[in-house]
Amino acid sequence: MTTPTPGAGRGDNPWTFRLGLLVLTHVAGTANIVSVLAMAPVLTREFGLDATEFGFLITAYYGAQAIGSLPAGGLVDRLGVGLALVICHGIMVTAALVLSQATGFPMALAALALMGIGYSISNPATARGVFDWFPPERRATAMGIKQVGVPLGGILAAGNGALVTLVAWHQIMLGVAGLILINGVLCLWLARLPHVAPSAPRPHPLANIHEVTKDWNLNRFVILNGFYNFGQTNFFTFLTLFMRDAALASQPVASLCVGIAQASSAVARIGWGVVSDTLFGGRRKGLTVGLGAAAAVFLGLMVFVGPGSGVTLGLGLALLLGVTIASFAPLVQTLSVEAAEPRLAGSAMGYNMMGTCLGGMAGPPIFGAIVDATDGYGAGWIVTAAVVLVGTLILAFWFKERSR
Repeated sequence: MTTPTPGAGRGDNPWTFRLGLLVLTHVAGTANIVSVLAMAPVLTREFGLDATEFGFLITAYYGAQAIGSLPAGGLVDRLGVGLALVICHGIMVTAALVLSQATGFPMALAALALMGIGYSISNPATARGVFDWFPPERRATAMGIKQVGVPLGGILAAGNGALVTLVAWHQIMLGVAGLILINGVLCLWLARLPHVAPSAPRPHPLANIHEVTKDWNLNRFVILNGFYNFGQTNFFTFLTLFMRDAALASQPVASLCVGIAQASSAVARIGWGVVSDTLFGGRRKGLTVGLGAAAAVFLGLMVFVGPGSGVTLGLGLALLLGVTIASFAPLVQTLSVEAAEPRLAGSAMGYNMMGTCLGGMAGPPIFGAIVDATDGYGAGWIVTAAVVLVGTLILAFWFKERSR
């Protein structure tokens, strides 16, 4: 038996303020990291970094997320959505402030790691909120809406990538810190709501982690999500640098490319959730396989982007990758919370995010090393496409979607 749904009987519609706060959580967290990616040419010049070193900045971010995701899922299951999100925002604010004061690579590396630890709490917390507050037949739609905060934050950050030509990057990061702080204060309202939790005595905090890691179907799902995120992370990490170096685009045009990818993802994340709930009758797997296969093709086509008319191709592929590799998250997060027992939803999501973040941690330094070794981006895009294709095959043939 569980306590009543938070806000039940109070005229509180979860589709309004509560879901809005989940969206804003992803806006704030994504603006943090994507501002770094959008300002990549400026930061690499400021800190004197090559492509591999910049890749390790992103590895620090995703590595910290990978370490924090499993305990974060357990934290959400024990403390509730609201309190977990307040803690999440506190850490992310600190990270943005540290980065704004960074004077070299080591301090920037520490800031990115702290940023990842903070954001590791956001996905288990927001996914648990969707799982608790929305019925199964509308769950993917709600998940898609809350995940639209990611591309919205990316659009904001793409604007920062253009703004950095006029405003110092330190000042931009201070502005991002202010945005995160405001939403963290708003999340205090969620912390006041009753926590949906089993009425039985709480187990040891590691018990949930042990249960989810024993599920081999979930283990395979965690691995394939790492492969998918390998592709997504490489796409966003190097898109601005790629358009600047390979296509010889200006900084504003390169930032526009990021904005196009994020804007198309904002529409697609909601759209794929609605399609899953309606046309696919609540099934998620087949649609996610299709997105992965299409993304592998579009990533491979990035090798044809170059100066002149190639810039137009780059903008077009950014749009197509925005609706594929950048938009699978709502579907896989819904699959994740539905793949385990309801009481383990937060832990299952945290475990999934650990695999997702390991892919994000591995991708950028591998891609960067390929760029440095070959003095070009083509081989990096081919390797990225191949990894995404492997993940798609694992999902298609070795993961079993749980019946609702």
